[in-house]
Amino acid sequence: MPPDSKPSHLSEPDDAPTCTSDHGAAGIKPPLLDLAKAQRMAEFFSFLGDPTRLRILSVLADQELCVGDLAAILELSESATSHQLRALRALRLVSYRRAGRHVFYRLQDDHVLSLYQVVAEHLDHP
Repeated sequence: MPPDSKPSHLSEPDDAPTCTSDHGAAGIKPPLLDLAKAQRMAEFFSFLGDPTRLRILSVLADQELCVGDLAAILELSESATSHQLRALRALRLVSYRRAGRHVFYRLQDDHVLSLYQVVAEHLDHP
């Protein structure tokens, strides 16, 4: 794909209506996301662009698991799974609890679960 072209699902048809006149937009002051927060959000969503991280979130959305069980489900090494979990912890998407010699991972909170569920539902919606 040429660098200046968009994927077909993002391209507008040639006959798409356009807005060429001012409909009073100059006087509208919608809440605007400040640049610093927009940058942090872009980095956050970019981070979630990794299929392995999303698969980890999908499993942890259902139940907490230890690294070994999570690695087995994902068919990854424990080392690779631990690496991804550290990254997810750094962004406060997952947390853990110790139980004896075992460490169990879970989603950090309901916000993370909601985010995962909303995106999954959006993609399943026709």
